[in-house]
Amino acid sequence: MSSLKYKIIGLLLFIIVVFIFVWEWGWTISLFFALVLIYVLFSKKGGSIFDAFKMFKAEQKELKIEQKEEDQEQLIQTSLNDFKPKKGAKIAIALSGGVDSATSAYLLKKEGYELKAFFMVNWDSAINSELNYILTDDEVCQQTKDYLDAKKVADFLGIELIRINFIKQYWDLVFQKFLKEIKMGITPNPDIFCNKYIKFKEFTDYIFKNYPELEYVSTGHYASIKTKDDDYFLGQAIDEFKDQTYFLSEIDKKILNKIYFPLANLKKSEVRKIAIKANLPTATKKDSTGICFIGKRNFPDFIANYLKDKPGKIIDQKTNKAIGKHRGVLFYTLGQRRGLNLSGNKEPYFVSKKDVKKNILYVATEKNPEFLYSNYIETENFNLLAPLELLKDFVWIKTRHSEIQYEAEILNVKNTKNKLKITIKTKEDIKAVTPGQEVVIYKHKLCLGGGQITKNEFKI
Repeated sequence: MSSLKYKIIGLLLFIIVVFIFVWEWGWTISLFFALVLIYVLFSKKGGSIFDAFKMFKAEQKELKIEQKEEDQEQLIQTSLNDFKPKKGAKIAIALSGGVDSATSAYLLKKEGYELKAFFMVNWDSAINSELNYILTDDEVCQQTKDYLDAKKVADFLGIELIRINFIKQYWDLVFQKFLKEIKMGITPNPDIFCNKYIKFKEFTDYIFKNYPELEYVSTGHYASIKTKDDDYFLGQAIDEFKDQTYFLSEIDKKILNKIYFPLANLKKSEVRKIAIKANLPTATKKDSTGICFIGKRNFPDFIANYLKDKPGKIIDQKTNKAIGKHRGVLFYTLGQRRGLNLSGNKEPYFVSKKDVKKNILYVATEKNPEFLYSNYIETENFNLLAPLELLKDFVWIKTRHSEIQYEAEILNVKNTKNKLKITIKTKEDIKAVTPGQEVVIYKHKLCLGGGQITKNEFKI
């Protein structure tokens, strides 16, 4: 209930008191009109004056709980420290050829750390049979261009650059898993697989095995490492828009004490300014987009390299009537609007369901939110990055990479053979919650971890 209504009630009660003292029969008349007005105020909501007091008490209780949570969060945040390697430490910096990793290397060099740079090669269009992709003149050997840019940065900073090949590992651990899950009808996130299996597993293992003198690994990710009582946590970056903890949510907690993110407390605009001021070779280079280590692609055409078209019906989930045809349900994802070829309708259609066995693609409009929105989410193999006791009560979640976080409540945590199954209820309905994508949980600006969405429901 709004504070305005409370003020109106207070004013009416004041009028009652005034009438009681200035007129003999004033109290009866004023009380009558006051009750009528209060009834009008609350009857539209199905309530009464008694409900008003109940709502007031409930609101006050809620405010006290929120204040308590804010105080607790402030206490926890101030007790956490930003992790920073000891002065003069030897660090491996992953250079991608972009401005973020270049600026990270520059900042590390400026602070006196001993650096050795590495450039990872994880994808080759020819080796990986990407036949449908034709390189334009601007895109010829983009990976080679990125390497040359990384080499320019390394030479500019006076550090050695080593090129390492993980093409086989990427294919086996990331891409094969990616294709397998797409065939199951779900939509995985290859960038999360990439960080989990390549950047913070294969790469870090390679570094510490072959270069034992190196103590830490740094990248250009927008994230932070926090410490408390000799424990390490994955924290959000100060730049909420660029924060990449969503993509890092599945990395192994054991590696956190060996990682350092120099951009943790910088906004993207500040990173650009630092790079330009330092005259870094990639200072004005545009940010890369698309799939991790693969780049920007037309997704259906890219997947068509590895999956065959299988045309079928597009059905309106509300009316159960066929309204179009698709090229194969595996080429679409929940919430998708473009590429459906369903023009000429009053309301736009969105993908609402995929039936892989029957090869049916279901769609719905915003008029039927029960098909497009979810407020209950489950994940069955959650990767925990913080103490288990933090997975309770109210938290914040992300269901895709963006600055938008949703308030949610942890309904149930089940730990079976070190596999965490978590059930979450969101405060507001979320559009296009997609099985296979990641649900990432946050509390106190910490990333508690993430897990693939295995179930989504809409409950009233």
